[in-house]
Formats: sequence, C-alpha cells, structure tokens
Amino acid sequence: MRRHPAHWVAFGFGSGLAPRAPGTVGTLWAWAAFLMLDPWLSAGAWAAVIAAAFGFGVWAATRTAQGLQLADPGAIVWDEVVAFWLVLWLLMPAPWWAQLAAFALFRYFDAAKPGPVRWADGLFKIRPTAGAPPTIGWRQGLGIMLDDLVAAACALLLIAVWVRLWNT
Repeated sequence: MRRHPAHWVAFGFGSGLAPRAPGTVGTLWAWAAFLMLDPWLSAGAWAAVIAAAFGFGVWAATRTAQGLQLADPGAIVWDEVVAFWLVLWLLMPAPWWAQLAAFALFRYFDAAKPGPVRWADGLFKIRPTAGAPPTIGWRQGLGIMLDDLVAAACALLLIAVWVRLWNT
C-alpha cells in the first residue's frame, strides 16, 4: 500500500487486504463509511461524491492493477465501496434490516456474477496473446469498477420490484 497513493484507495484503505472475503470486508467498510458520512451529506453531495469516487476509482484500480501486474486483483475493493454507496444512497432512509437485505443482494450479485454482471465483468477483460505479457491499462481499471455498478443496479432492481409487490 505504501508504494503508491492509488493503492490506499484501491485497497479500500486496507479493507481489501483482509485474508478472507476482501470484497465482503470492503463492502462492510463502505456501509460503515456511508453511515458515518450520511448525516453530513445532502443527496446532491452524495451524487457528486459517488461520481468523483468512481472516476478516481478507475485511476486507482488501473494503477494498482499495473503495480501488481494482475488485471483484476481481489484486493481491489474500491469498486465494492463505490457501488454499495450507490445502493445505500438510493435506498436510504431505510431500516437496518432493509440495509442488510441490500448488502446481501449486492454481495450475491457481485460474487456470483449472474447474467448482466458476468457480461459487464467480461467487457474489459484482457485476452491473452501468445508469448506476450498482458498490458494493463485504463480499460481494465474501468472494467474493475463497472461490473460492481451492474451488480448494484441488479440489487436495486430486485429491491424496487420487492417494494412494488409489497405495496400492491
């Protein structure tokens, strides 16, 4: 983490270095950070923070992946952070159990990568060429961030359908 400032961000300020389930730990860090910041940020401020965090995340994920020489290192969890902030921003105010359900849905879509999440995950994957080392660039950083946004969208869609059915 000390080699480049981008690593601090990409590793979720250390949460991505968890020995087990770094994506889950990063999402838990995102949840705690959201709850701490939410009283101070308006809806418009959250929109700006999430947009800036996404752009900054593409840069941080790219630099960290290049530094590690891995196209999508599991320790990069900033993608989970930004995506779960989006889920919570659109969900709140919500009781703790609804937040927990959103957490579980997001983690399912992010980890299992069904349908559209798998598609988004594969969009910017490096396709190996014979005898050449992989060139990791901004496309891989964007890909790292993008599939989690799609996982967030899938979780939000299921939540919206559930709320609609519940209120009918």
